[in-house]
Amino acid sequence: MSIKKDRILIWIGAELVHYFLAHSLQQKYDADYYAIIDITNKPKNFFKNQSLVKFKKIWFFHDEINTNNKKEPDLQYLQYFEKKFDIDLWKLAINERIFYRFYNFHKFSAEEILTIEEKSAKFFESVLSDVKPDFFITKQPSFHHLELLKEMCKRSGCKILMLSYPKIGFRMLLSEDVNIMDGVKEITSIVAKNRSFAQMKKYLEIHSSHSQLKDYYTVKRRAMPQVKALLDYVVSPNENIKTNYNYYGRTKIRVILDLTRSRIQKRNRERYMQKHLLRKIDLSKPFIYFPMATDLERHLLIDSPFFTNQIEVIRSVAKAIPAGYWLYVKENPSNVTRNWRPISQYEEIMNIPNVKLIHPTFSNQELLSNCSLVISIAGSSSFEAAFYQKSSIVFGNVLYSLLPSVHKVGKLDDLPKLIRTCLNEKPRQEDLDRFLSLLEDNTFEFNMVDFVRLISSRFYNEESSVDVDIDEGEVREFYERHANLIEILSSKHIEKIRAHKNLTQS
Repeated sequence: MSIKKDRILIWIGAELVHYFLAHSLQQKYDADYYAIIDITNKPKNFFKNQSLVKFKKIWFFHDEINTNNKKEPDLQYLQYFEKKFDIDLWKLAINERIFYRFYNFHKFSAEEILTIEEKSAKFFESVLSDVKPDFFITKQPSFHHLELLKEMCKRSGCKILMLSYPKIGFRMLLSEDVNIMDGVKEITSIVAKNRSFAQMKKYLEIHSSHSQLKDYYTVKRRAMPQVKALLDYVVSPNENIKTNYNYYGRTKIRVILDLTRSRIQKRNRERYMQKHLLRKIDLSKPFIYFPMATDLERHLLIDSPFFTNQIEVIRSVAKAIPAGYWLYVKENPSNVTRNWRPISQYEEIMNIPNVKLIHPTFSNQELLSNCSLVISIAGSSSFEAAFYQKSSIVFGNVLYSLLPSVHKVGKLDDLPKLIRTCLNEKPRQEDLDRFLSLLEDNTFEFNMVDFVRLISSRFYNEESSVDVDIDEGEVREFYERHANLIEILSSKHIEKIRAHKNLTQS
C-alpha cells in the first residue's frame, strides 16, 4: 500500500530564496512540490527549463491574471468570495503600493483593481482545489496578492510556513503569521532567565535590527552594474508593460524621466532636511517619542491598514498628549529607499505646534533613553522601548503585543486616556525577560538581509534590475557554494513540518 506524500505549495519570488530552499528541501524531504512563481518575463525561461527542482507543476502568477482581455469584474463572484473566505478585498487592494505608488505611470481604475482581485482569487481557488496542499511555504508578504493567498490557505486548513523578520536583527521567525509565534498566546508560563535590563539591553545592541538594516542601506553600490542595467533596459524589448500589472504605464521614456526626477527630488529633500530637521534637541524636557515608519512597507499597509496616513496619526497623537510634553517625531533612516518624503509633508508635520521633527541621523538610543513614552504605528522602536524601561503604544498588529507594557490603540477617542495610563507605568524586568526567552526559542540565527544581498549581487546586477536572464549553471554553482546556509532554512522547515504532523496525528 502506497503512503500518501505531503503536497507542498511554494511561493517563489524574484529574490530566489525560496527556489534555493525548494532545492534543499527536495533532497531531504520526500513530498510532491508545486510552485507559484512571481517574476518578470526574462527569468521565465530559467524556471521553464530548470532541472534542479522536480516540481509536479508550476504556475506563473502574472500569466494567470493577465488583464489584457478586459471585461467588467464579476461583482457577484467577488461578494461570494469575500463571504466564503471572510476577506475584505478593498482593505488589501486600496493599500497595495503598486496601485498608488506608481500613480505617475498608470492610474488604476476601480474596475481594473477589481478585475485583478477577481482573477487572483479565481486563480488561487483553482490552485488550492487542484493541489489540496498540506503545507504552504512562503516569504513574508509585502504585496497584497500574496497576503490574499496566505489568508486563503489559512482558512482552507493548509498549514502555513512563513519566513519573516522578527523585531530583533540577524534572526528569522518561521510561523503561520508574521505577528504571532505558533502556539503562543501568553508569556506568564515562560521561565525567565533572570537577566537584568542592562543585560537585555546588551543583547538588543548585538541583535539590533537597526544596525542590520543600516549596514544594508549604507553599503556603497558600484556604479557599473547600475549603468549596465540601465543600458540593458533601454535596448531590451519592454514586454512586462503588457503582461505584468506592476509595470503598467512604465514606458521606457517615462521610467527614465521618473528616475531623473526622483534623483533630483531626493537631493532637494536631503538639502531641506539638512537645513530644517533638528539634529540638536533638548532631551531634558519631557517628551513622547514617535519614530516614523518607512513609507509603503508591510507593517503599514497590511499590519496597520487603517493608519497608513502618518501625518494624520501624528496629528492625532499631538492632540492627545498632556500639556507640558513635546512630541518628538523622527524621520526613518530607511525612508531613503523611498527618496524621502515630499518637503510639503515635512512642513505639515513641523506646523503642528507641539511637535518637533528630528533628522534621521539622530541617535535612536538617545531618544529611547530620554523619552517618557514611545508611540509608533507598528515599528520596532515600540518593542525596544521595553529594554529602556519605557511603555509603548502601537496602532497596528505586532509580534511583541504579548508584552504587558505594549498597548494597542482601540478607538482614537481613548488615546488621551491611554497615553496618561502609559506615562504612569513601567515595564517589568521579568516580563521582558520571559518574552525575550520566548523570542529566542521561536526564532533562529540567520542573516537573511545578507543572504538576499548575495543573491542580488550574483543574479540581479547588485539590485539594479530583476528582469534578467538567469543561467542554470550559475544557479547550481551558487547553491553549492552556499549550501550550508540554505540547509539551515530547509532544516528549520522540516522541523516545523514534522512537529505539525506529530501534533495533528496525536
